[in-house]
Amino acid sequence: MRVLKTMMRQPAALFGLFIVVLVMALAVAAPLIAPYSPDEQMFDGLTLEGAPMPPGGQFLLGTDTLGRDLFSRLLYGARTSLVIGLVANGIAVSIGLLIGILAGYLRGIFGNILMRFTDLMMAFPALLLAIVLAALLRPSLWIVAMVIALVNWVQVARIVYTETRGLVERDFILAERSLGAGHVRILFHHILPHLTPTAIVWGTLGIATTVLLEATLSFLGIGVQPPQPSWGNIIFESQSYFQAAPWLVFIPGAIILLTALSFNLVGDALRDILDPTQRGRG
Repeated sequence: MRVLKTMMRQPAALFGLFIVVLVMALAVAAPLIAPYSPDEQMFDGLTLEGAPMPPGGQFLLGTDTLGRDLFSRLLYGARTSLVIGLVANGIAVSIGLLIGILAGYLRGIFGNILMRFTDLMMAFPALLLAIVLAALLRPSLWIVAMVIALVNWVQVARIVYTETRGLVERDFILAERSLGAGHVRILFHHILPHLTPTAIVWGTLGIATTVLLEATLSFLGIGVQPPQPSWGNIIFESQSYFQAAPWLVFIPGAIILLTALSFNLVGDALRDILDPTQRGRG
């Protein structure tokens, strides 16, 4: 409640939270809200010349190149993009937490091996690595989520490692060790609770990056495969009609931009609220 009340006093955070909740609600309620099936190719969905129908009239946001309702496809595409964003980012944060905590707590040879592996992963461009993995594996919703998770955990691991190294030298940890506390108790009862704000903040901020990366992979044709809609492959399928039917590119592009911006606004607000070192800063 304290976090929510604080966010209510920040207009930017409140706007971001409203958009995030709205997009999630529309995605969940897509089967009830969508006027048509996302894959239904309607007889009157194209003009006499075979071009997509413009927004307005029977079709709120127009139709795509195959005569399918764009509004319905965007609603179902939100489900795909958000599922990938939440699942992939959740896995990435979990992997980063595990590796960062173990490397920072155990240190020594084992910790050095884990962090050198993290450095090696950070040396590869994330998009290029995701393209390679997606090309080697058969693209699907869950494969794309796994690929994105495998390239997005390194930043979390590095942050968690640094914080854990500082925590293990604190007096209360040294006191616990002197009292005979085991490693499991120290990790789960004393170190992990201090890292929870970091995990929440990075989990929120990372969703925006994950949604954008999924859209990029789908746009390149190696993400979620048609006919299952996602915001990225909606743009990919319509790129040849950029001049004749610009709404097919601009509308999903604007939705991706607005969703990513909203998650970033919420993540920034949570960082200011949950991170003691950030409180009171402009």
